[in-house]
Amino acid sequence: MAAPASGAAREAITPDAPVKLSIRNVGKTYGGITALESASFDLRQGEFLTLLGPSGSGKTTLLMIVAGLVQPTRGEVWIDGKLATYTMPDKRDVGVVFQNYALFPHLTIRENIAFPLRMRRMPETRIAQEVARVLDIVQLPHVAARLPRELSGGQQQRIALARCMVYGPSIILMDEPLGALDRKLRDRMQLEIKELHARHAITVLYVTHDQEEAMAMSDRVCLMNQGQIEQIGTPRELYFKPSTPFVADFLGESNMLDGTLEKAGDVALMRGPHGLAVRARTHQVIAPGDAVKAVVRPESVRLLREGETADNEAAGDVTEAVFVGGVSRIFITLTQGVVISAKQLTDAAVPQPRPGERVRIGWNIDHGVVLKASEPAR
Repeated sequence: MAAPASGAAREAITPDAPVKLSIRNVGKTYGGITALESASFDLRQGEFLTLLGPSGSGKTTLLMIVAGLVQPTRGEVWIDGKLATYTMPDKRDVGVVFQNYALFPHLTIRENIAFPLRMRRMPETRIAQEVARVLDIVQLPHVAARLPRELSGGQQQRIALARCMVYGPSIILMDEPLGALDRKLRDRMQLEIKELHARHAITVLYVTHDQEEAMAMSDRVCLMNQGQIEQIGTPRELYFKPSTPFVADFLGESNMLDGTLEKAGDVALMRGPHGLAVRARTHQVIAPGDAVKAVVRPESVRLLREGETADNEAAGDVTEAVFVGGVSRIFITLTQGVVISAKQLTDAAVPQPRPGERVRIGWNIDHGVVLKASEPAR
């Protein structure tokens, strides 16, 4: 496939773009078990929104409710401005791509893609044109006469996507579509799906448990936990401005320092173990004396050279230094007894610190965030 479209080649999703899908206080219980609790969000035309979370977080339940394959216990589902909560799946104008491809093994690729068009009683001449069109989009016109078993896993997934796209559904739903592929093929397919989305303005609701996949592909990410939405935002917002300790811990790696808020404000001052002071941004209402967590990413922690300063500084001993090619991970036990992880680009001209070596570390105010320590009651 061609290289992914650049950011400039795709218009940003604007707040005034038409709402294709509206989820309003949707919940699902099975007996006494709550699988999904009061989920609400809008998906706009041309947007790629990913439902991300660990197993059991409710993301697949929510996707199946949108598809009409699971009925909600409460709440409403609106598609293209029409109430669709109890509309039959085949009347919702949505397409679904599953992890296992769900291709008919006895039909050729051409016949697999044509199947949903024949179910809609489209004329055969039009069917031939539409099948050829989507095969060109996924760049597999040469496999039309083959059977699914004659294709690679990545090719089968592209055909499953083509079969979903061919009848022009309002929304495409994808449930862990790359879960069965190996890492290298998954990385390539991520770029290909992102390319299709960017070039054809497809509206996508995507489900995955893979944080890197969600961050790489999405316009926005809806992070779920224990049947609830923890935070919705762009990948950068969730990564750099997490709203809860769960978000900070789930996305990427984090140093989380426990302490008490000493000074409130846009720049908060936290006092940690043995007097460790941390200054960082906060976007929550927190009062002095509240238990808090200061979050700083390992890549934001610098080893300070002689005479170099930072907004936050501490001294400690290198516990371990791990070389992993392009980056090095360094673990420092601070004088206060706290272990901090730092990640830096490997430089062949700069020697890696050795275990036991005394170092100073630092990071800037804008590279950290102070959060309430307590999670919302569930």
